[in-house]
Amino acid sequence: MSGEGRGGDQASLRGRRIVVTRPAGQADALAGLIESRGGEAVVFPVIEIRDVEDVRPLLDVIDRLDRFDLAIFISPNAVNKAMNLILARRRWPDALTAAALGRESEKQLRRHGVARTIAPQGRSDSEALLALPELQAMAGKRVVVFRGDGGRELLGDTLVARGATLEYAECYRRARPVADMTPLLTAWARGEIDAVTVTSSEGLANLFDMVGKLGQQWLRRTPLFAPHARIAENARALGLDNVVLTDAGDAGLMAGLEAFFAKL
Repeated sequence: MSGEGRGGDQASLRGRRIVVTRPAGQADALAGLIESRGGEAVVFPVIEIRDVEDVRPLLDVIDRLDRFDLAIFISPNAVNKAMNLILARRRWPDALTAAALGRESEKQLRRHGVARTIAPQGRSDSEALLALPELQAMAGKRVVVFRGDGGRELLGDTLVARGATLEYAECYRRARPVADMTPLLTAWARGEIDAVTVTSSEGLANLFDMVGKLGQQWLRRTPLFAPHARIAENARALGLDNVVLTDAGDAGLMAGLEAFFAKL
């Protein structure tokens, strides 16, 4: 269990049932933190992480890693999917700098033995990464971006505008899970859901679709905690009445949850 978020009131979330929507296998840390504060984590994945259907383009990029000046990893999923393939095939080039959008991705890179890393220390998004001094003078630089299928083009477009030569390496696919909605909807009907955490705009959209019209009525009234302004804006656009913007990561979500329920 992660140590983030420790040190506060061990009963600050007592009796609170909080939905955790991270993908399967990635919810344990946040769920554990919620339960360490006396809450109950209702784990309900809204994104499924799958392997790419054709791995050959990714392997081609991996074989050419020495030719790049910078490798950017969009998410922890990108780090783990790409690095597992990279290290099974070759060593990470000593001279290659890796950039991550957030501190969790940077931690994952270091766990895989990548020593030269850069990442923004506040927000975890393309804008924060693009603001780093190391990404300003990009003329003639060769950059590879490890990411899932699709996504925002702001990062790549900006680097190209700054003079970089860019390649994308898709190393995983995102899909909406097929799930039995009955337990979650039943808990909502009984008034047993106190909050929902959502960590991506795609996950929010999936959740909204998955719960259906009845669940959407409850979702709109339930406090929703989002660690990024873009997610919060999308939630409000869907008609959610009680959206709480938190700091990034599990620690940010926990601080937001504890501060919110301390006022009730």
